[in-house]
Amino acid sequence: MYWPYYLLALAAGICMPVQAGINARLGSHIGGPTSAAFVSFFVGTLALAVFLVLAKNGLNLREAAAQTSWWHWTGGVLGAFFVSSTIFLAPRLGATTMLATIVFAQMFASLIVDHYGLLDFPVKTASVSRIIGVALVVIGVILVRK
Repeated sequence: MYWPYYLLALAAGICMPVQAGINARLGSHIGGPTSAAFVSFFVGTLALAVFLVLAKNGLNLREAAAQTSWWHWTGGVLGAFFVSSTIFLAPRLGATTMLATIVFAQMFASLIVDHYGLLDFPVKTASVSRIIGVALVVIGVILVRK
């Protein structure tokens, strides 16, 4: 059954507004969104390093570099943009409007990625029901802005 995956997704989703709020407060004290994002990623990197040591997973960067394309290494840049953006947007839009808009953008982009099988995702056609689901998120964004 997939329910543990849904619980993990729910936990990750709960972390998003909490992280944005924590980082926004930090940014107001240490010099803005970019500084707060740097500290957030630094602390996160330390946490991941501890996890890697405890999990005894190997980290073979040389082998990985030989087997991957350059763009496989750009996820951190996208993450830095995302975190910096949420730090900037959270106090300006509020958590609900910011995250509703982000969720819409994620759903829209995911629909395209799935439909065309981009980034090695399995192809999942953009059916009418999936498009309607994304459209309902747009309605949600409009409603939470009020």
